[in-house]
Amino acid sequence: MNILVSNDDGIQAAGLRLLVDTLASIDGVHVYVCAPDGERSAASHSISTTRGPVMVVEEEVPGAVWARALSGTPADCVKFAIKKLRQEGIEFDVVFSGINHGSNIGSDVLYSGTASAAAEALLCRVPGIAMSLDRRRPKPEQLENMRPMILDLVKKAVPAIDSHTLLNVNYPGCRPEEIRGMKITRMGPREYNETFEIQESPRKQKYFWYSGTVVHYEGLPEDLDIMAHQDNYITVTPLKLDLTDLDMLDTVTGWDLLGK
Repeated sequence: MNILVSNDDGIQAAGLRLLVDTLASIDGVHVYVCAPDGERSAASHSISTTRGPVMVVEEEVPGAVWARALSGTPADCVKFAIKKLRQEGIEFDVVFSGINHGSNIGSDVLYSGTASAAAEALLCRVPGIAMSLDRRRPKPEQLENMRPMILDLVKKAVPAIDSHTLLNVNYPGCRPEEIRGMKITRMGPREYNETFEIQESPRKQKYFWYSGTVVHYEGLPEDLDIMAHQDNYITVTPLKLDLTDLDMLDTVTGWDLLGK
């Protein structure tokens, strides 16, 4: 089995290194790594089409049979690795993205470079799994606690999912012993109480610092990922790239746009 690993925290990130080490411990698994050369958090699904060349550097990542760091985005990394190695006769069974330093719950997946790396896998006809931990500076024991899930995903999920499926896996940032279990969830909302601090440069130019605190929800359906996450559950949410609003198709047809 060939597995590609990427992320948006950079090739040196502790989460990626543990993910690679865990996958490489499985008999018959060959791990390849292609990740950004530095942090690209919230890069979303951007690709480097008009920003000049993307630099490629060979790296040593313990457990990986092949590793490259790119100056581009997470989506660049996955696109490059899959299509470059496909030309050399190497096909991937799945792309793992993560382990992200910070959660990717609900609508945050639209901004997430981690989720977008896994989504790029789907565009390249390979299943994707995104894994995140709700800690910007994860403790070693929190990352270690994710090893059983990684092994179980390879054993049970990878043989069952196809290239239309992205699994979004999130661990709460509490102590491992405080995790209450796991829930299979739907994608929920994710909002922030946002602030834009306007400041002025020495040259009298205006700029702002953006920050925000997470909104705590009450009264939403319990099967939403955000609600389970707030209650210290591991969440697994199957996603797909088709954003079509099926309920609106007949309504929009009835508008008779540009009709007589």
